[in-house]
Amino acid sequence: MARFTIRALLEKMGHEVAGEVEDGARAAEAAAELRPDLVLLDIILPGKSGLEVLSDLKTANPGLKVVVITAVVQKEMDKKLSDKGADAIIHKPFSYEEFKEAVSRPA
Repeated sequence: MARFTIRALLEKMGHEVAGEVEDGARAAEAAAELRPDLVLLDIILPGKSGLEVLSDLKTANPGLKVVVITAVVQKEMDKKLSDKGADAIIHKPFSYEEFKEAVSRPA
């Protein structure tokens, strides 16, 4: 459900969605294969945590824009995400304006 909504928001903003994955283990592989400009990432994923995936993504492509969308609201986690290179962090539930601003902000 959340992926469908996020996809619809991105398309409404004029973005093309290159792909989607359901688990952390496949995320970095898919990003290397699809070479997107932007990755939207959750923290809680099966197989590999979003924090681990973020690290993998930024190691492979430091210029890749990664926006983390999460229900985890903890200052400590936000700091870890920022330290690993998250370009923006959006906490669920979020507004369209919050989403639009984070996605539109330069990396």
